[in-house]
Amino acid sequence: MDAIDRSLVDLLRSNARLSYAELARQVGLSAPAVHERVGKLESGGVIRAYRADVEPEAVGLGVTALIGIVEDSGADTDDVLEAFRAIPEIESCYFMAGVESFLLKARVSTIAELERLIVRLNRTPGVASTRTGIALSTKWENRPQPVAQTSP
Repeated sequence: MDAIDRSLVDLLRSNARLSYAELARQVGLSAPAVHERVGKLESGGVIRAYRADVEPEAVGLGVTALIGIVEDSGADTDDVLEAFRAIPEIESCYFMAGVESFLLKARVSTIAELERLIVRLNRTPGVASTRTGIALSTKWENRPQPVAQTSP
């Protein structure tokens, strides 16, 4: 990835709806050249997806919880992950170092729904225990970081 690719990624992370013409204007290339570069970034897995950033409360998901999972010592990690993947309320799943094997970010409508989710997680084969924190508010999330410069 060269400096132009990094600029394209930075621009798209800030606004994925920029046209190829606007991207081209900002990086100093032609629109067809930018189209080709963006296509290569997509096919190479650098750009994984484009999605709308929706206000959770506006779509009825006013409760955000961070749930730490302690995995049972005899658990099959792949089976536990498949069980988590099947739960639509889980927005993100991180594999962790430390006592907790996973950290999940979940969004639900109500505390009652969060309670049902926690019960479901605790009944999942391979889960020894959970620890839940509830976000009182979100100050920011998904803030794009500048693309790191790589050494030649």
